[in-house]
Amino acid sequence: MEQNKNITTIDPQMLLELVRMRMPFGKYKNRILCDLPEPYLAWFHRKGFPPGNIGMLLSAMYEIRLNGLEYLLKPIRDNQP
Repeated sequence: MEQNKNITTIDPQMLLELVRMRMPFGKYKNRILCDLPEPYLAWFHRKGFPPGNIGMLLSAMYEIRLNGLEYLLKPIRDNQP
């Protein structure tokens, strides 16, 4: 039986980074990535995400918001010190 190669898995480490990491620059500098406003993420989507890990995380946060998956972050965030 052939496996579906289109299934995307969610990296738990990435979810942790989204609730721990702060925006390193810009208008929302020092705001936790999962707290960035949707219009800001949509702006990056239109203009282009920055290179590297921060761009990957911002892109992931945009997709999470776009698809209504914020509930995935809530239990992780609730368990943060």
